[in-house]
Amino acid sequence: MTREREPLLVINGLRVAYGETEVVHGVDLTVERGEVVALVGESGSGKTTLAHAVVGLLPAGGEVVGGEIRFDGERIDSAPVRRLEKLRGSHIGVVPQDPTSALNPVRRIGDQVAEILRIHGRANRRTAALDAIRILDEAGIDRPEIRARQHPSELSGGQRQRVLIGIALACSPELVIADEPTSALDVTVQKRILDHLDERVDSTGAAVLFITHDLGVAADRADRIVVLRDGVIVEDGPTAQILTSPAHEYTAHLLAAAPSLSQPRTRRTAPRVDGSPLLSLQDVGKTFRAGGEKLVAVDSVSLEIRRGQTVSLVGESGSGKSTTARIAARLETPTTGSVRFDDTDISSARGKQLRDFRRRVQFVHQNPYLSLDPSLSVGDIVAEPLRAFGIGDRAGRRTRVAELLASVSLSGDVADRRPARLSGGQRQRVAIARALALEPDLVILDEPVSALDVSVQATILELLDELQRDLGLTYLFISHDLAVVRQISDEVAVMRGGQIVEHGEVSSVFDTPTHPYTRELRSAVPGQARTTTG
Repeated sequence: MTREREPLLVINGLRVAYGETEVVHGVDLTVERGEVVALVGESGSGKTTLAHAVVGLLPAGGEVVGGEIRFDGERIDSAPVRRLEKLRGSHIGVVPQDPTSALNPVRRIGDQVAEILRIHGRANRRTAALDAIRILDEAGIDRPEIRARQHPSELSGGQRQRVLIGIALACSPELVIADEPTSALDVTVQKRILDHLDERVDSTGAAVLFITHDLGVAADRADRIVVLRDGVIVEDGPTAQILTSPAHEYTAHLLAAAPSLSQPRTRRTAPRVDGSPLLSLQDVGKTFRAGGEKLVAVDSVSLEIRRGQTVSLVGESGSGKSTTARIAARLETPTTGSVRFDDTDISSARGKQLRDFRRRVQFVHQNPYLSLDPSLSVGDIVAEPLRAFGIGDRAGRRTRVAELLASVSLSGDVADRRPARLSGGQRQRVAIARALALEPDLVILDEPVSALDVSVQATILELLDELQRDLGLTYLFISHDLAVVRQISDEVAVMRGGQIVEHGEVSSVFDTPTHPYTRELRSAVPGQARTTTG
């Protein structure tokens, strides 16, 4: 009698602790061969800790204190380090959450991809370089021959994430553990990467454990959804069942918070929109040189934003969105064209004129962990712009910091903490509070919610809406998430190859797009079947 093979990954009664604090409590989870399982839940629910426990990559202080983990019939939670190192990359591919910290900043991209092939005997020094270029191409990297010679700092966040996905798939592992693998990717490349994962599952029987806050991705790609809350699995079942008939109130809460492409922006009170443009870009261009080649990042972009408006830039990673935003903030000087702010040309502003301009325009970056100084307390971080411009004395600044933290719904005791002690959503609120310190006219937000789970994302978007209404703010919002853009925007400009290919009111652009690329973006948005049927 033939004995049936057990699932590829079996987790029984897993308990993980950091010191005296247990954070994963008796989790049971299986992943069958060829199955795609999505592990969803809010930030801090234990998703990443569970994944790290499987591959023996818990950070310092983390320890498996109970239960067992079996991979392909072998118990691995107590396996020697050398055995785990052999499994990682070759049999279990891991896509980490943060590409900035996962890639070596001083090594070329191609060398880092080739290294995994050589370590596991899949290529020699001569063939590894060519295989690395092929892997980068499969992962959706444009001009892979050039990118292979570049360093991580020369790639966008989305491109770095694609490199990590390529590394994880390089050795054709039986199991891929992907920790938020598409949070930094635009929808078209996201679709290509996820299609590639699907093909790998179909052709090799590989399994995927997806850790994601994107319920649209889970809806489209997962055979099964597992919902984790506070280190405990509260719901586990087939995808269709979880999405249409959630049994647990927490699951229903997550589904209600997920943005929808069919959901237009709603405001409790419409802001006053001034007819004259606050910001005007006229035929702006920006050219860089990389690897001896000329790269046109922005090509003849014209854009106007009126006071009280939210105008969004959408498009693929590398389309020129962030460079356009940096030009608007004068963090980059345009190669051609002009930037006018409040009817004054600031394209080549210097000294006092540039300093005055920067007091009125503030920037919220994509990754709050990197944009907040880890050595400073939250109070000092928020007060930093006030000190830089000589506003108030120490007591006055302390009072202002408390007001700013309250305005983004953070308690006063947060001021004494450092960024590492805050969740992703809390760190992003701190970044917004700092941006508001100088009472700016324009706030530029570059992917401000892309790394946040859906409930925190919904809270941040509601906060931005309230702040705009109460303070009369104007926003330039950069995102690859069309559903988020639909919720927050008045107008949207679609960028491709450094140019704006479509621009108009958000309902018009998304409901009746005229450009083929806009239609492609719209059709690639995950989870549309769920939003149209549910």
